[in-house]
Amino acid sequence: MGAFKFLSTLYLSTTLLLIIFGSFFCCADTNLNCGRQCSKSDSFTTENDFKANLKNLLDSLAENGPLFRGFYSTSNGESSNQIFGLVQCRGDVSSIDCGSCIKNSSAFALSECPESKDVMIWFTWCFLRYSTDNFVGVLSQTSVAIFNDTNYDDPSLVSYGLSLMSGLASSASYQNLMFQTDVLNAGMKGKRYGMAQCTRDISGSDCAQCLNSQLATFRTTIGSKKDWEIYGFNCFMWYHDHQFYFNFSTSADGGRTICISLAVLMMVVMIL
Repeated sequence: MGAFKFLSTLYLSTTLLLIIFGSFFCCADTNLNCGRQCSKSDSFTTENDFKANLKNLLDSLAENGPLFRGFYSTSNGESSNQIFGLVQCRGDVSSIDCGSCIKNSSAFALSECPESKDVMIWFTWCFLRYSTDNFVGVLSQTSVAIFNDTNYDDPSLVSYGLSLMSGLASSASYQNLMFQTDVLNAGMKGKRYGMAQCTRDISGSDCAQCLNSQLATFRTTIGSKKDWEIYGFNCFMWYHDHQFYFNFSTSADGGRTICISLAVLMMVVMIL
């Protein structure tokens, strides 16, 4: 596959967080890590208490996430050792896959960000976030766009594809799970599949704002591509020429595994 380009929009904060979307393969229905963000190493004044609270938090997220239809937020501990956490599974995955993803992402977080108090982990099936700051319910429009620089779509379909995703951006916020999919049927030119989802701690209006902001920010860079994905702190958008949702692991022709190879990281920092 050709090289991929990454673009991100970030809010500046008092603590600069390290954004990592390294080289990896992300198959549409294989639960692989798609990226991580770890804060700088923190010195824990009461390390054992913090680690115990973190373990309890992650255990609670793994236990309750699948029980609450793929979304759960909670906190553990008190004062400076209090940790806030959230998990959001992709809206089409089963409760078993959701639970497995949360456990895998928790283990990955502890392995890759062992001394960080602010962590975000993106897997194919789920998103995990925890922090000592209470972020739950607070909209953040930080996002990363991933696309194949060589995979251009038919020019006549570009506007239709963007309209498809614009419709999803507007309608996803009204769904019970804040998860919506749709298909563009282009006849002989094939189909295009779209998905939009928000974390369920934010309001419907924030969800629509988050998705529309992603689409507006990356419109010129993703508009002509057959395959792209946007990962954010509160919302996500995927667009492909193959059906990637509802646990389909191969394309319509029955032979091609759906994968995205990520190679090049480029970050653009801006205040929205």
